[in-house]
Amino acid sequence: MPASTITRVSAPIEPPPSAWQLPAPTDADPDGIAGIGADLAPGTLLAAYRSGLFPMPLKAGTVELLGWWSPDPRGVLPLDGLRVSRSLRRSLRRFEVRFDTAFDEVVAACADPSRAGGWITDEIASAYGELHRLGWAHSVETWSDAGRLVGGLYGVCIGGLFAGESMFHTETDASKVALVALVERLRAGGGTLLDVQWSTPHLASLGVVEVGRDDYLRQLVRAVVLPDAWGRSPK
Repeated sequence: MPASTITRVSAPIEPPPSAWQLPAPTDADPDGIAGIGADLAPGTLLAAYRSGLFPMPLKAGTVELLGWWSPDPRGVLPLDGLRVSRSLRRSLRRFEVRFDTAFDEVVAACADPSRAGGWITDEIASAYGELHRLGWAHSVETWSDAGRLVGGLYGVCIGGLFAGESMFHTETDASKVALVALVERLRAGGGTLLDVQWSTPHLASLGVVEVGRDDYLRQLVRAVVLPDAWGRSPK
């Protein structure tokens, strides 16, 4: 494991409930879109994750809309199934890992408009920044010997669920090292479900598998009622 620095957080603060009635994840169309609209208030975001949805913008012509997604199948990384190659094991020694010390910077790097397929808007960055300040959204960061942020990821932790949102790297394997550290932290804290939304060949090479929506929702129900896996992780 790389050297790591953990910033301890108090128990997450529950925000006011959402003013919206969100769609059921089982109502999603073949593309995985369950509904359009609502807002990105903390209560809305938490209600979505707890029900099996996540937000992502979509475009209808020149208009950008807020979509609520429930893909089938869903990409999940089993916490005992992470594949760490020999080269990645070497990379683990090259970086320092920190938790929750540069959340906004990680989100900004993930939102870099020069990246292909960018989808993180200013509104999304602001919304997850608020979730972070309430203790629900977290970052895992990889830092170089020179003290530069060179990779990382962010997502939302509810009980034993960690819903990964995005990751980035500017040095080889830096985001993978962050993923290794995340898995170790969740396992130490009693986490059970690491959701990555969709599988890709890259993620599959790290151990991500696809599960059907019904299977995912069954795992989710059990995960979100567990004690906070992030806060229970040892120093």
